[in-house]
Amino acid sequence: MESSHTLLAAILLWLHLFLILIVTARAKVPAIIVFGDSSVDAGNNNQVPTIARSNFRPYGRDFDGGKPTGRFCNGRLATDFISEAFGLRPFVPAYLDPEYSISDFAVGVTFASAGTGYDNATSDVLGVIPLWRELEYYKDYQKRLRAYLGDWKAIDTLTNALYIISIGTNDFLENYYSFPQRRTQYTIDAYQEFLIGIARNFIVDLHSLGHVKSLLEAFLQWVVCP
Repeated sequence: MESSHTLLAAILLWLHLFLILIVTARAKVPAIIVFGDSSVDAGNNNQVPTIARSNFRPYGRDFDGGKPTGRFCNGRLATDFISEAFGLRPFVPAYLDPEYSISDFAVGVTFASAGTGYDNATSDVLGVIPLWRELEYYKDYQKRLRAYLGDWKAIDTLTNALYIISIGTNDFLENYYSFPQRRTQYTIDAYQEFLIGIARNFIVDLHSLGHVKSLLEAFLQWVVCP
């Protein structure tokens, strides 16, 4: 029952995101900025000492050139299709991928790490990038973007970018249901509230960095006041 509730919450989150996309589709989106787990990791884990990687076949067999990129799928991710739908590049590159530079990241970047979650204990399971570190990478990205585009254009990009967050499944599959620590500390309902609190704080911290518009405000309202 709990797992079905988690799945339903994830589906509702994506439906909510796409409703926002429909509303904002007519507006010009200069960049896609992504945080999350394997659902949106385009290869950051390739640069991390972890077994949670997908840089080998058959992953990537339908990607351009049949190359495994670190995406946990046979081709492109949902965020890649979203980027293309907004008239940007047909894929969103991973921030830690050495094949790309700030000129690529200026129109799209993902800080996501497969195997991570809202809970820091989740990222410890496979030694991947915790969510707070993704935010640190975003801060570094802001500095690099200002140096590349100049302050005013960078602010415009950050303000009008589409921010996507896709995370949470691993907190249950890899952490709560797999190890006893969190189960001894929290009931399933209490753990969900714990994760919602982390999600809220993350969005507040992201918003406090400036230039993040109403998409995050709408998401925050949806998470905290369903």
